[in-house]
Amino acid sequence: MAKGNSVKTAAVVLGALALGWATIELAFKPWLDQARKAMDKSDPSKDPDDDASTSTPTVVVDEEQPAP
Repeated sequence: MAKGNSVKTAAVVLGALALGWATIELAFKPWLDQARKAMDKSDPSKDPDDDASTSTPTVVVDEEQPAP
């Protein structure tokens, strides 16, 4: 009797997970589609951190000047 009960419980849990996944997919469909398109357009071989033209300038502090 306990085996049948655990199978039913597993079926209910899997059904609830599937329903939750489908609900999230439908609720966030516009954002998920936009994110998927952006990932499709991105170039995985290019690292934006290696791009020298977009680097931020380094601030140099002169420590030899006396405070007023």
